[in-house]
Amino acid sequence: MAFVRTTTGGARYASPGELYRDLPRRPGAVPGLWAHQSEMLKAFASKHNEPDMALELPTGTGKTLTGLLIAEWTRHSRRARVVYACPTQQLARQVADAAHREGIDTALLIGSHTTWPVSAHTAYEAANAIAITTYSTIFNSNPQLTEADLILFDDAHAGEQYVGEAYSVEIDRRDAHTDYQAVLNVISPAFDGRYRDRLLSAKPDPGIGTDVRLVVPLRQTNMVEALDEVLGRFSPPQSYRYSMIRSGLASCLVYVAYSSILIRPYIPPTHQNRLFSGARQRIYLSATLGEGGELERAFGRTGILRLKQPDESTAPRYGRRFFVFPDFVEDADSIELSQEIVAEAGKALILAPQTETAMNTAKEVAQAEWPVWGIDQVSEGMSAFAELDYGTCGLAARYDGLDLPGKACQLVGLKGIPGQDNLQEKFLQSRVRAGAALASRVRTRVVQGAGRCTRGPGDTAVVLVLGSDLSRYLTRPEVTAALDSELQAELRFGRENSQHGTRSDVLSNIQAFLHQDTEEEWRTQAEPTLADYRREMLQKMPAGTSALSSCVENEIQAWEAAAVARWSDAAHHAHEVARLAGSGGLATKGYRAFWTYLEAVWSDQAADQNGDTIGRATAQSLVQESEEIMGLGSWIRQMAPFPTMERFKLNAIDALAVQAIATQLEGGVNQGKMRRKIEEIKTGLQQSDPRQYEPALTKLGELVGATASKPTSNGRCDSTWCWGNELWLALEAKSDHKPTGVVSHRDIRQANDQLRLLANDCNVDVAPPDSATIIITPKPGIHNDGIIAAESHVHVVSPPKIASLALDVETVWNSLLTQSSHKAAPAMRQLVSEVLHTHGVLPSQIHERLTYDPVVSLDR
Repeated sequence: MAFVRTTTGGARYASPGELYRDLPRRPGAVPGLWAHQSEMLKAFASKHNEPDMALELPTGTGKTLTGLLIAEWTRHSRRARVVYACPTQQLARQVADAAHREGIDTALLIGSHTTWPVSAHTAYEAANAIAITTYSTIFNSNPQLTEADLILFDDAHAGEQYVGEAYSVEIDRRDAHTDYQAVLNVISPAFDGRYRDRLLSAKPDPGIGTDVRLVVPLRQTNMVEALDEVLGRFSPPQSYRYSMIRSGLASCLVYVAYSSILIRPYIPPTHQNRLFSGARQRIYLSATLGEGGELERAFGRTGILRLKQPDESTAPRYGRRFFVFPDFVEDADSIELSQEIVAEAGKALILAPQTETAMNTAKEVAQAEWPVWGIDQVSEGMSAFAELDYGTCGLAARYDGLDLPGKACQLVGLKGIPGQDNLQEKFLQSRVRAGAALASRVRTRVVQGAGRCTRGPGDTAVVLVLGSDLSRYLTRPEVTAALDSELQAELRFGRENSQHGTRSDVLSNIQAFLHQDTEEEWRTQAEPTLADYRREMLQKMPAGTSALSSCVENEIQAWEAAAVARWSDAAHHAHEVARLAGSGGLATKGYRAFWTYLEAVWSDQAADQNGDTIGRATAQSLVQESEEIMGLGSWIRQMAPFPTMERFKLNAIDALAVQAIATQLEGGVNQGKMRRKIEEIKTGLQQSDPRQYEPALTKLGELVGATASKPTSNGRCDSTWCWGNELWLALEAKSDHKPTGVVSHRDIRQANDQLRLLANDCNVDVAPPDSATIIITPKPGIHNDGIIAAESHVHVVSPPKIASLALDVETVWNSLLTQSSHKAAPAMRQLVSEVLHTHGVLPSQIHERLTYDPVVSLDR
C-alpha cells in the first residue's frame, strides 16, 4: 500500500547543513558532510541576504554538494525559484546526477529551450525543483527562464571564458572568410597601408601570425556605423551574439589578428541582463576567488562578498600529485621520457589551450597500439575513457569539470600556458604586458587542470608538465608563491627531482609513486620531504594584486557608462582606474597605460560631441601620457590617431636606426651582396655552433641600424647592438645549450655584468635607460638560484624568437631593396620608417620583442 502521512506546516531549517540531515538520500550519496563544508554552510547562513556572494572551496573538496544544499535550502525556505548554472552541458548533467543521489529535486534544462521537458520546466517555474542549466542559458539575447530568486554559478573561476564569450563576436578567417574580409574592410583604415596589405595577403608572412592589434572604432570616422551595417547582416549564431552587444557597439574594442577578429566590450554589460541582474541573490562557487577583482570583472558585478574557508585545518587534502618536468631533466629526450612515464601510468589525460596541441601531444605520448581519444569520444562524460585499460585523451581548454578519480586515470599532462584563450587575453598578455590582471585566471586553469585525476583525498596522480613555456611559467616565484602551501610544496619537490635527477632516477621515482599502496619508498622518503616543504611555504599574492582589486569597481562603472554613451562619466572612472593602478608599480604599469588610453578615447569622444577644444587637447596629452607610461615599442604607437591628431613621430632611438638604414640605401646597396648576407644570417642562426651563430647575430644587428659588434675583451657578451647612447642590447648566445635542463646560476651571474662591462668599454658611467641583456638559450627553465640572483635588465629568449626576428628583417630588406631606388632623402626616410614600423623591427619594437620574459620576478 502507499505510505500515509498527515499534513504538516513543513519543517523550517536554520541552515543548509541542518536541511542535509533530512534529505531522502539514494545509494551513492556521500556518507556525510566534511567539517569544512559544515563551516562554510554556517558562514553562508549568517550572510544569506547578501546580493552577491562568493564561496571558495578548492577542487575535490565538495563544492558541488555545498552549492546544491544552499540552492535547496533557499528554494525550500523561501518557496522560491532557484537556478544552478554550470559552464557546460556535461557539467550540468553531472550536477543533476549528484543532486539525484542526495535526494534533491532538479529540472535539467540544457540545450535549446524548445527541447526542454515540459514537466521539468513547469517544476522549476512552480519552485518545486532547482533548475540545472548552463551559463549560456542565462547569458543570451533572450533568456527563456522565468526570473529566479537565486542563481548559483558553479566553477565561477571560469566565468570570464563563458560570460565574456556571450558578449563577443569572433570571426575566424578560415571558417568564415567572407565575414572576416567584410569586417577587415571596415576597420582597415585604422591601419597603415603596409600593415593592411599584410592582413589582406592570402598567405601570412612570418611575423604577422602572432601579432594582435587593437582598433577602437569609436574614434575612427564613421567606423561604428559601418561596422554595425556589416555585423547586422551576419547569420546565426553570430547574429545572436551580435544582438548582445549591438546597443553598446560604440563601447566595444576590436582585436585583430591574421587568423581572426574579436569584437567585444572589455567588461561584459551583464547589468542589462534581466535574469541575471534581477535575481535577489547571485552566488559564485569557485575553486579560487582571486584577490585582484577577477571575479567582479568576469561577471560585471561590484561588491561581491567573499567567504573563504573559515578554518583551513578542517579542509581535507585533495589527493597527492607528483609533478614531473621532463624538459628539466638534463640530457634526456623530453618526448621519449614522457612516453615512458605515460606507459608506466597506463593512461593519460592531456589538456592544452588548443585542440590541435592537445591531440598532437596525446598522440605523441601514447604507445603505438593505444587508442587516442578527443572530445568526440567523451562529449557525454569521461566514464568510457575511465573504463579503458590503456589510452590517451586530448582535450582543449577543459581545465574544469572532468572527473577521473581513483584508478580511472593516474596521469594528467598539461601542455602550454592557458593564458591566451582569446584575442583580448592575448593582447593584454603579450602587448599591454598586463599579465598581473590575468594572473589569477591563468593560475587557476593550471591548478584546476592538475587536479582532474585527484578528486578525493585518497587519489594519487602524476602531473606531467610538458613544453618549455609551461615549465618555465611554473618556476616563476610570483606564480608559485600565490598558490596554497600544499601545491607549492608539490611543485618544489617536482622541480627539484626533475632538475637534479637523471632519466633513470625520474622513472624510478614514478614507479615508487604509482605503487605506493604496496611499496613504502614513496611514503618513507617523499612524503616527509613534502610535509617539511609545506610547513615552509607561505602563500603570497603577486605584486599589484591589491592595486588591481582597488580598481575593479571603477572599471565596471566605466564600462556601464560607456555602454550607454555617457562618455564623460566613463572617462572619469577610467581616470580613477589608472590612478589606482599606479599604486601597483611595475606589475601594473601596462594596465595603467591601457586605462589611461581608454580615458583618452572617451575624453576625446565627449569633447567632440560638446565642441570642447580644450577637452580634445587633454585627450591628446592622455594618449602621449599612456605611451610614456608604457615605454619603448608600445602598442599605443601602433594605434590609429584620433580624428584631429597626427600619428606619433619617431622617438630618438628609432630615428637613429631609420637614419642609419636610409643613409646606407642612399649610398647604394649591392642587392646581391645584401641578399647573400641575409642568407648567411639565416643559416648561421640555425646552427648550434657558436662560431657560426654569434657572427650571424652581429650581422643581424647591423641590418636593424645598430652599431653591432662582438666585444673582444674577456668575459664580454657575444654581440652588442647599440643605437648611439639611446639604447643598448647585450646578447648572450647559448646556442650550444641542449634543449633540456635549466640555465645555470653561473650563466645568470655572467649576464648580470654585461651592461656594466659595455658601459666601461664605451667610457660612460652607465648604460642608457631601458637597455637590456638578452640570454638566447633553448633551455626551458632557469635554475632557482639564478632566478633569485638575476638583475632586472636580464631577459631570456629562445632561438626561434631570434630566427623570427631575422625573417622579419629579411622581409623588410626585400621591401626596401625593391622600393628605395631614386627616392629623395625625405621620401627615403619615410619609406624606411614605415617598413620597419610595419614589421616590428624598429629598435623600440625589437626591445619589446626581446624583453617579454624577464628572469627576475616582478615582486622584486
